[in-house]
Amino acid sequence: MIKSDNVKKANKIKIDTVIKNLEKRNMAGYYADSKEEALAKVLELIPEGAVVGKGGSETINELGLVPILQEGNYTYLDAFASADPQVQKETKRRTFYADVMLTSANAITLDGEIVNIDGTGNRMAAVIWGPDKVVFIVGANKIVASVDDAVDRIKCDACPPNCIRLGKNTPCAATGKCAECLSLGNTVCCHTVITRFSSIPDRMHVIMVNENLGF
Repeated sequence: MIKSDNVKKANKIKIDTVIKNLEKRNMAGYYADSKEEALAKVLELIPEGAVVGKGGSETINELGLVPILQEGNYTYLDAFASADPQVQKETKRRTFYADVMLTSANAITLDGEIVNIDGTGNRMAAVIWGPDKVVFIVGANKIVASVDDAVDRIKCDACPPNCIRLGKNTPCAATGKCAECLSLGNTVCCHTVITRFSSIPDRMHVIMVNENLGF
């Protein structure tokens, strides 16, 4: 047995634990062994003809989901299809009223708590209250032991590459570690949101993927 097989088995155990604990938090959890299985599950959860919004997510990009949404029988809201800031802003507002919101999580605890750090807050606003259905796609690399570990993970492993991707002039983009900067137009860690329970039945769905995905 090669090392990667053992990692895969260990991740499956962690994911099973997460899914069990999501259920007690009124959130549905699903296991996907691969990106392909995750993609199939996402499409199963999106009704034909739905208005679909998306938060910024490398995980979703890695699934190859966007072209399917663009070409399929959906109304796909892409805030970055236009370079016009005003159009982007209006599309983000429309996402709040979408039928389905797609996003990832920056981290998820073994106890089923979903932790995200956001810049403008539009992604988390829609997750908290807005679309009738929210679908998270989360790689095994996002699983951590506790909320404190989740915040540490995000500030070291998610914020720096995101700032580099977005061309932000932040300390973390230069050093690889969040310095809790307060830089107008650059800071991406403006809102820290812990989703610990869903008050609305059948609203939040979490697809846990036994692969490393996103930041």
